[in-house]
Formats: sequence, structure tokens, C-alpha cells
Amino acid sequence: MSDVPMWHEFMAPTLRVLSDGRLRSARETRDEAARVLGVTEEAKLEVIPSGQLRWENRALWALSYLARAGALDRPTRGQYRITGEGQQLLAGHPTGIAQSALKAWSERRGATLGSTPAAHATSAETPPDLATLSPLEQVEDGISSLHSAVASELLSRLHSQQPQFFERAVLDLLMAMGYGGTQGRATPTQLSRDGGIDGVIDQDALGLSRVYVQAKLYDPGAAIGRPAIQGFVGALHGQQANQGVFITTARYSREAIDYAANISTRVVLIDGERLASLMIKYRVGVQVRQRYELVELDEDFFE
Repeated sequence: MSDVPMWHEFMAPTLRVLSDGRLRSARETRDEAARVLGVTEEAKLEVIPSGQLRWENRALWALSYLARAGALDRPTRGQYRITGEGQQLLAGHPTGIAQSALKAWSERRGATLGSTPAAHATSAETPPDLATLSPLEQVEDGISSLHSAVASELLSRLHSQQPQFFERAVLDLLMAMGYGGTQGRATPTQLSRDGGIDGVIDQDALGLSRVYVQAKLYDPGAAIGRPAIQGFVGALHGQQANQGVFITTARYSREAIDYAANISTRVVLIDGERLASLMIKYRVGVQVRQRYELVELDEDFFE
């Protein structure tokens, strides 16, 4: 649960900050509105998937909608001041402005507000908190939900495959992530004599730098314990290697994680959740079905 006020909660404080009629920058207005709302320093650290700070995103959407409604004027790029209509809106809603109130108020004045968050969704199909998110947050939450569904299906499909298939998929992923360098290669080991190593990635053409891989198909609900990681470390020592990656469709026990973190041999543990996330990110086992573009006004065009 986010501690950042919802985007519409920034509207009344934004108008209050600008109520003296002065021209202020978006940054100054945003910062002052957050101060009025009492946004904590901890809450200010929250980010949305795009990397933008959540409180900044919500504060700027509030500015945008107030300007569309005619409550704010923007005489120059990034500079805002309150209008007479904005003063009236604040006087009528001094403690807070709901989305529905802003929409009704703007329509009475013939302003084109456009779609506010969740404006076209019915209550039956919309989660209770959807309307409180900014439009960008709604898009990113939707993408996140789709990716979660794909990740779950990925793990299920991987678990249904043969070990050889999974080992090849893991090596393909590591190569897609760039661990093979520009001329490296990935080689699965022969099952009859793999010595606890399922694959090797040569990071250069001569094989002078290598990454050793252990890939284990376990039930996604299972936990891999410390003994399995110790066995992999032993296999690495047998190859006189000091680095390796252990990848599974399952998860790791706390003892396994602590063990890997406190040994001199560098062992990276990738569980099923992270594996699926990486496969989606690097497009291994998935494909892009459709792309969307996010557009915004080109302020320079109107200068």
C-alpha cells in the first residue's frame, strides 16, 4: 500500500499554493503541494515501474488536469498561475476536490477535460483503487499484471519440459543477457558426465573466461536447500572455477541463500520468479504481441 496521496488529493493543495496569484514553476508548485499534504521523506522515495518518483507523477497529473479544466493558466512552458475560475473552484472545495467534482465543474464551463483515470470503466470491472491512480500508473499496473500472468505460465511450461530443454533455455537466457560477450558461446554439458555442471559459457573466443551453470527443474512451490548449493560449489572447485550461476524454477531456502552469500566462491542464485522476469525482459521464450506509444504535448511546438 502506497503512502503517497492519490493524484486527485494534490488538486486542492495545488490551488492553495497558487491562490496568491503568483506565477510559479511546476517544480515549485509540486514541492509546495507535497509539503501542504505532508508527504513524508520516506513516501517520496517510492517509484513507479518507469523509474519516476510516484509523488511527482501524481502531483504533475493534478497540475495537468487543473490546467485542462481552466482552473490554472500556463502562460509559458512549465509555469502556472491560478485563474479566477480556479479561485472559485478552491472556494467551493477548500478541503479536497474529487475527480467527479472536477469533471462536473469543468463541463459546466465548457472545458474539455478529457478522460480522467478510470473514466470509461464500470465499477464492476474496475478495482476499487484504480480511479485513484494516475493514468501512467494505470498503464504500468496493467502491463505489470499481464507480465505476472505470462511469468506464471512461463514457469508452468518450463516445468513441463525435459531437463535438456530447460538447460538450453537457461543458456539462451544468459547469452541474451550478454554473458557470452561478442564472440563467446554457450555449451550444454553431456548428461552422462556433467560432474554437477549443466552448461558452460565461454565469455571470449578462446574460453579464457568462463561461467559455469547449474539448471534444475524443480516444482515451483519447492525450496532448494543448502546441500544442493554445496554440491554445486564442489563441482565448481572440481573445475578450478570461482564463479557460477544456479538457476531453478523453484525457490531457495534461507539457509541456501545465506550459504551462497557467505562463501568465497561467487555463486549467483536465480529462483523461478526472477528467472521468469528475466526471460520476459530479455525476450527469451516470449514474444512482443503489440506495442503502444505514450505521447505528450510538444511544448516547443507552441513556443
